[in-house]
Amino acid sequence: MDRHKTIINQICESIHYFHETKTKFRVYHGSTNSTRHVNFDRDEIIDTSSLNQVIEFDLQKKTVIVEPNVPMDALVKATIEKKLLPPVVMEFPGITVGGGFVGTAGESSSFKYGFFDCTVNWAEVVLADGTIVVASATKHPDLFRGMRGSFGTLGVLTLLEIQLVDLKQYVEVTYHPVQSFRESVLETKKQTLQEENDYVEGILFAKNNGAIITGKLLDAYPKTSLQHFTRSWDPWFYLHAKDVLKESPKTPFTEVVPIEDYLFRYDRGAFWTGMYAYKYFMVPFTWITRLLLDYFMHTRIMYHALHASGHSDKYVIQDLAVPISNVETFLEYLDVKFGFYPLWIFPLRIDARESMAHPHQWAKPELISEKKSIGTEPYISIGLWGPGPSSDLEYIKINRELEAKLHDLGGLKWLYARTFYTEKEFWEIYDEPKYTELRQKYNATTLPSIYDKVKDDLSKRGRVAGPGFKGFIKSIIFRSRFLSGIYGIYKALGGGDYLLARKRK
Repeated sequence: MDRHKTIINQICESIHYFHETKTKFRVYHGSTNSTRHVNFDRDEIIDTSSLNQVIEFDLQKKTVIVEPNVPMDALVKATIEKKLLPPVVMEFPGITVGGGFVGTAGESSSFKYGFFDCTVNWAEVVLADGTIVVASATKHPDLFRGMRGSFGTLGVLTLLEIQLVDLKQYVEVTYHPVQSFRESVLETKKQTLQEENDYVEGILFAKNNGAIITGKLLDAYPKTSLQHFTRSWDPWFYLHAKDVLKESPKTPFTEVVPIEDYLFRYDRGAFWTGMYAYKYFMVPFTWITRLLLDYFMHTRIMYHALHASGHSDKYVIQDLAVPISNVETFLEYLDVKFGFYPLWIFPLRIDARESMAHPHQWAKPELISEKKSIGTEPYISIGLWGPGPSSDLEYIKINRELEAKLHDLGGLKWLYARTFYTEKEFWEIYDEPKYTELRQKYNATTLPSIYDKVKDDLSKRGRVAGPGFKGFIKSIIFRSRFLSGIYGIYKALGGGDYLLARKRK
């Protein structure tokens, strides 16, 4: 902990300086799984990228203390060595525990354990005046609840204690075929009620073709071959699920998968969005090309290339949580308005809204009009990821229409994604007075507000080329869809920082 305390003291000193000079600052983590335009001024950041260590296990309590920049793959590796496992593991290995706590992060176990933040016991936070506090359900409970889904706008997260469960080495995965939106919702509800299920999700390949996929943790597996998804020659998970449905279109199919292969089953190909890269560069989408290009098809590389190329302006990448009673209606809307598949769905626990950035309560209009008590119901999250219109105006329009439809149906979007609400629209959904009161209580007004943090800055669409001849060449590159894609790959191969602005000379 000595190393940790040294880093925290440095962070406190920097924050105290910003507080005294009334300088607004942002928290810099070193990487991102957001698709928003992200760029940091080196002179106005608190750098927490070195807080990336697993600190201490308590094997009796089944907990682990970790710093916020520990990624999922490192966390899983460390816990497996102790015969333990996080109950909620985000499917991309580069997502960090801090991002999971202050962002919105769920997975196929979230119907059982809630969002990732629900598995955190306490959090160490440096407030925006340099004060260190530990927040939990019993100490500063309003700050502890408020940090969830706050996107770093209430303080600087520096340490967390995470709950763990006993490790089981395998997952028994069952694919339950569904032939309609209604059947997919009913089967999802049915599977979440089965106590033996540890994981529930679904992939919809078309309006009339999909699978609800369940997982049960196993200590041992029958004498059968294991199905893998993490090696370069293994199938991408969604393609494997599609093949399963072809072979067994009416009856469930079961197989056994090693635990790490299951947890990070979507890393290769980033679900299925990697497919669009093959289409974009006109490369055949075959097993051999996926094998040869496997290095580029992991999520860390893909996110780097996405930001370097500016291609987040060209794709609709949204995760959308909808009350279960309105999911069928929303899926019908997506089918008509967007029409691209697959779609990813997974159920959320009944308290899901509490983890999603301070929203107002919601109830069906008929309940409000009849003055009935505002109840809650489970939500289902829907992953909508595909190509958007080439026109900037059409791209913005279709995203704003999506946000409006989602709001009408009582849904909430995951704010890691591009967000096009006006400020007025945003605060009609989220509780500004309660959030502002919390910011004032904990001296967080020198941090950007959550709206400032997530709003889409239309002036930053595309990449900024920069001055001089080099900037002129870059402007040519960024105007070309093909060349900008090549540039993104080049920058991803080079590694290094892709979020910080260059140091001013």
